[in-house]
Amino acid sequence: MAKNVTGVRSELDPKEFTNPTLAFLRAYWDEKRGLRAMPSRSDIRPSEMKEHLGWILLLDVLDGGEDFRFRTVGTRVSEYFLMDGTGKTVSEAFVPYGEAAVAAVLATHRKVAHEAVVLRAHGGADLFGRAFLDFDALYLPLSEDGQAVNMILSGFTFDQSAILKATGDPTDAT
Repeated sequence: MAKNVTGVRSELDPKEFTNPTLAFLRAYWDEKRGLRAMPSRSDIRPSEMKEHLGWILLLDVLDGGEDFRFRTVGTRVSEYFLMDGTGKTVSEAFVPYGEAAVAAVLATHRKVAHEAVVLRAHGGADLFGRAFLDFDALYLPLSEDGQAVNMILSGFTFDQSAILKATGDPTDAT
């Protein structure tokens, strides 16, 4: 997230994760890229990550990274944000959370797109009006030509039991 967002920390090129989905996603991305700087979208196969799909996002880079369009939004990510942003741009999807949220999410994705870096963001979700719910996210660049980032593969995770407690939903979401 943007540097001015309190409660959210970021880390470039993280290697260790406590969350199994993020650990899987980083290892999968590394395997698919091989000796290249980053893999392409055609290297990524949803069938190879079935148990993690609910936590996955896939975004198209628009206008050199000015904005990003959600191509895929996992069901668990939609649950966190209380909406499905599929087909929307970051600027459109985050309007309900205010200008600071739009700017922070854009800044995170722009860093990944402009610098072709792997980034982890984690911490409090006050920015999204979910103060009770911390998140842990991983942003991975994809490139068709091996240089310019044209898509971002992301894993966005959180503790689902916190949502269940807050909403009073007695179902087990594991």
